[in-house]
Amino acid sequence: MSNLSSSFKAKPGKLYIIATPIGNLEDITIRAIGILQTCDIIACENINKSKRLLLYYGITAQLTTYREQNECEKAIELADKINSGNSVAVISEAGTPAISDPGFRLVRECRHRQLPVIPLPGANAAVSALSISGLPSDGFLFAGFLPPRKSARVKFFAKYLDFEYSIIYYESVHRIDKFIDDLISVVGKERVICVARELTKTFESINVGSVMYVKEKLQSQATKGEYVVIVSKEGFKL
Repeated sequence: MSNLSSSFKAKPGKLYIIATPIGNLEDITIRAIGILQTCDIIACENINKSKRLLLYYGITAQLTTYREQNECEKAIELADKINSGNSVAVISEAGTPAISDPGFRLVRECRHRQLPVIPLPGANAAVSALSISGLPSDGFLFAGFLPPRKSARVKFFAKYLDFEYSIIYYESVHRIDKFIDDLISVVGKERVICVARELTKTFESINVGSVMYVKEKLQSQATKGEYVVIVSKEGFKL
């Protein structure tokens, strides 16, 4: 990476939103590596977890924590640094910042100040899962993580019961069973879904079929990591 073109080097006074791997460390663009190697500050959702990726590519930039708990005040602090001429890159634990991860408030602050915001696209669990699901992908709704309360989940499922496109959710290992049970209570046992777990990692698993079929498959598999759940539109058949 020593002979980077100028487009792969961070420039002063810019914010870079950089997608990082969702599992496999090699799922990152050459341009992203170049920007991370040459920027002044890298804002990480989790410094300890990000260090694994950064050390893998020999990246030694200054690190600072930018997470949900400090996002409001940190957005102002980082925007001030960008306004002073620093280049700042934002990365999340995995995937694309600001998509069910911290990043939105800093981007908004930079937009308010008319500071340049540069996207470096890459890995995204929702789109990756949709691309291999076999479910309709001509349009979709990304719902992210639903509230943890059963009543809120059921209300959301009911609201979008007849939605004309696929719906993509994120869910944790601690709630996936309850999520599936609540989904069955609203859409029934035959609605086609895809549940992708640990995408791009060693123990990746992808199950596609009726809700009941997928529920049974999940019960026989290891429970670890984050899940992407895609629910097809009513009437879709594999």
